[in-house]
Amino acid sequence: MSLVITPIDDTFQLDAMPVDVSDTEPIVQNNPINEDDRTPNVTTTPEPTIQSGTTSDISKGRAYVTVAILLTINLLNYMDRYTVAGVLNQIQTYYNLGSASDGLLQTVFIGTYMIFSPIFGYLGDRYTRKYIMAGGIFFWSCVTLAGSFVDKEHKLWFFVLRAAVGVGEASYSTIAPTLIADLFVGDLRTRMLMIFYFAIPVGSGMGYIVGSNIAEAFGHWQWALRFTPTLGMVCVILIVFVLKEPKRGHSEGGRNLHNTTFLSDLMYLFKNKSFMLSTLGFTCVAFVTGALALWAPLYMQRSISVQGGYQKESIVSLTFGGITIAAGFIGVFLGAESSRRYKRVNPRADPLICAFGLLSCTPFLFFALVVSKYNTTATWILIFLGEVCLCLNWSIVADMLLYCVIPTRRSAEKQYRFFDIFIFQYCVIPTRRSAAEAVQILMSHALGDAGSPYLIGLISDALAKKYKDPPKTPSVQFATLQSALYMTPFICVVGGGFFLATALFIEKDRKEAEKITKGYSEINVDSGDDADFDDVNQLLDDDDDGLLPHGGN
Repeated sequence: MSLVITPIDDTFQLDAMPVDVSDTEPIVQNNPINEDDRTPNVTTTPEPTIQSGTTSDISKGRAYVTVAILLTINLLNYMDRYTVAGVLNQIQTYYNLGSASDGLLQTVFIGTYMIFSPIFGYLGDRYTRKYIMAGGIFFWSCVTLAGSFVDKEHKLWFFVLRAAVGVGEASYSTIAPTLIADLFVGDLRTRMLMIFYFAIPVGSGMGYIVGSNIAEAFGHWQWALRFTPTLGMVCVILIVFVLKEPKRGHSEGGRNLHNTTFLSDLMYLFKNKSFMLSTLGFTCVAFVTGALALWAPLYMQRSISVQGGYQKESIVSLTFGGITIAAGFIGVFLGAESSRRYKRVNPRADPLICAFGLLSCTPFLFFALVVSKYNTTATWILIFLGEVCLCLNWSIVADMLLYCVIPTRRSAEKQYRFFDIFIFQYCVIPTRRSAAEAVQILMSHALGDAGSPYLIGLISDALAKKYKDPPKTPSVQFATLQSALYMTPFICVVGGGFFLATALFIEKDRKEAEKITKGYSEINVDSGDDADFDDVNQLLDDDDDGLLPHGGN
């Protein structure tokens, strides 16, 4: 008899599945087993289970509501993050900041965000995730609101409070994608992640638009920071009272999963070539997006000024925000759909599409910087095309991290106390998802957008000292920032190389997982027949890469 029970894959339901919150039919059944298929007389040893605090059956309607709530919070998350960029010129004037200090505003936020991500990743793999998220969102709503009341004599506290926002956002970003992964499987999971990651470009664009226009409407930039905290409190209520948390591995039919030590999680992740290389590729994406997100609106305002024109900050932010939203919709959709279709003919589709996106982005960014001195319209068009290419990889990278086969744990007390097998297709198992999200966030931000805004500002300030004209002269500010931003196309090329390297290992990892899957599904355990464990012994002997934990006697 087979120890593995194939999960119900609900991908076929996508086209015909109405979004009906009253529907109580479960997405994934509780691993139904026919009475005749039960393994007779096998003694099992209870194992510690991960705390979940929820039932295992979640209806289709409730699952879609959960995605809607997570999408809303992710939109708010990125709106809050880039509201500062939408009013950066006013903040610079109010606190008398230089370019390096402007960049430091984003760096201190990303710094705490990446430091606390592993902590919340550890907690998210072990405790009830909805309450961790609710507490984090409540915290960053409070500190964002508090930052709007810091006067110009205490600007250090403004930096401290912006850093504290990163703590709250880390609690959400490391955990939310794992909930989606535990609700959906196959192509449907890919599409739900696509919807979820629409929030990155759309929320960022809304941050520029809402922040700058609220500041203009109320006459002070501080009001831009008082809008998102109000919505944040609403999201806390939705999480606590509406969101229903699935069990870990729920969509794949997993049950009786228990957590491993955080050290073993890290050791596994650092040895996983596909995970590490794709994370380095995504680090380059973070570097470029972090630099552009903070500096692009201010750069375009200076570009218009150098050409002899004038445009209000709110209009520039509105234009850049609209471009970001449109590019995000198109890029994320094209990336997810291309991945879904191309994977049918090429198992290396995911990293290849990510590499294509970054390498295609390079010429658009380069020529956008070149023509920005002469033609504003052409510059906006090139920025739009570059952002479309850059957004191709958002949902794909997440899918590479989360997409996995059933994690199956069984206890057979014959010759072994525990015989544990986890099956991986891309990167990680459900009990390590939050840890993997945390490690990816830590690496991509530490080497990416934690330093890129500050580095661009620092280079710009250093170059300004070489000009005879004063550093605050518009022509000098434009030329130095332009030179500093030329770094971004180069980083795109480096990131494309990392994703191409990922493609070398993805197929091998998949075939290895399929070999383990086949070997495990053919193991039979019959009452009173110790010879059946020869299959177990053979599978363990063939485990050259150490994917299977070897049980003790």
